[in-house]
Amino acid sequence: MGPEDVAGAAALLEGVATRTPVDGSRALEEIAGGPVHLKCENLQRSGSFKIRGAYVRMARMSGPERARGVVAASAGNHAQGVALAARMLGMSATVYMPQGAALPKVAATEQYGARVVLGGDTVDDALVRAREHAASTGAEMIHPFDHRDVVAGQGTVVREVLEQVPDVRTILVPVGGGGLAAGAVAALGADHPDVEVVGVQAGGAAAWP
Repeated sequence: MGPEDVAGAAALLEGVATRTPVDGSRALEEIAGGPVHLKCENLQRSGSFKIRGAYVRMARMSGPERARGVVAASAGNHAQGVALAARMLGMSATVYMPQGAALPKVAATEQYGARVVLGGDTVDDALVRAREHAASTGAEMIHPFDHRDVVAGQGTVVREVLEQVPDVRTILVPVGGGGLAAGAVAALGADHPDVEVVGVQAGGAAAWP
């Protein structure tokens, strides 16, 4: 997939996702020794970039698929994105979340209209239960990263960055499942060979060893 797929996702997200601002950080610029720009997806609807991929994935579902509803697994951000997208598209949503999920994120997911089922200790546990739910009910599984429509939706973040910071040379992307990182590379395609994508993780909570 490439920039054309991300462009298609961007068209679907018109009027849905917020074009979040880019802001500077003097503290980070002092550390980096050069200009640093922050893409403020914390100001996005539902609180993160996850609404982008979830909405694109769900908007492209067929009528019969929509009628069966969706199911997802998440500790918080994807849950809220799926719940909000389902409300906007008039679909039912069930979200499996670990027992230790942050209560504000559980509450927000429910407020968007999704049914939340708590259980298990990890997101992997929640994914198992979500897949079982999909198999038994026919609901469509909305994976947090493993689908090309989700990746294309997440890539719209970097599509906007290219417009907002035309001279960008390095893009740091937080890596969990890899959906945002894959979307970033897709958005760049072969047209921006001078832009490097670097995946980063928190040292104390890395998704991968």
